Amino acid sequence: MWFFFALLSAVFAAATSILAKVGMNGVNSNLATALRTVVVLAMAWVMVFLTDAQGGIGSISRRSWLFLILSGLATGASWLCYFRALQMAEVSKVMPVDKLSVVITLLMAVVFLQEKLTARSLTGALLITVGTVLMAL
Repeated sequence: MWFFFALLSAVFAAATSILAKVGMNGVNSNLATALRTVVVLAMAWVMVFLTDAQGGIGSISRRSWLFLILSGLATGASWLCYFRALQMAEVSKVMPVDKLSVVITLLMAVVFLQEKLTARSLTGALLITVGTVLMAL
């Protein structure tokens, strides 16, 4: 089931790039990011209430709060940089570079989460890197 949701995530991420590029025409990238974020925020809270998950707020630990806040800051920084890059270049060049996040995430998971780096994941990371360079040039 995780693969289905991961695949949907990829489809929606692709749609995000195309829709954002069209929607940003003549709009400051920071303003565009802020507007998009308001929509994402509203959608997230609608899902919290639809699934009756709001009661869990009180049981979130201080450590979880810290890391969720840091994750939110990283997401915000990523979106601001992504929208700025989209405004400056073609989607077909920005998107492959953005997907280097797969390689960076893999390396960070090995360093910070002690996940195993297998020959298969290393080969995949190298192929993603080579593909990124080929598509971005």
